[in-house]
Amino acid sequence: MAAGPAKFVHEGEAIDYTPGADTLVGAVVVQAEMVGVAVAPIKANQLGSLAVSGVFDFPKAGGAGSAIPAGTNTYWDAGAQNATKNAAAGANKLIGKAVKTTVDADTVVRVRLLQ
Repeated sequence: MAAGPAKFVHEGEAIDYTPGADTLVGAVVVQAEMVGVAVAPIKANQLGSLAVSGVFDFPKAGGAGSAIPAGTNTYWDAGAQNATKNAAAGANKLIGKAVKTTVDADTVVRVRLLQ
């Protein structure tokens, strides 16, 4: 039987990543429109991996109007190093969807990664 052009590689819960600098466990890494999380420390210039699926707790922006209802698209604000519901006209990158409702005072949001 003939085969198509694509070849299965792996399930895709994690992807290979080689950082230019040491990367801490829990670091949020943005590559163009893809956001991953380091689940183990990765030394500079050494192959490691980033989780691109799963449920993670991210630091959340605070203040009035910052509550994030469950099911809401959640974005990574790399400058502020926190999650927000504000896409900022594409400047903030989609992490996934909140899986637990937060209130303004919460400092953490639980997100299911979507890539």
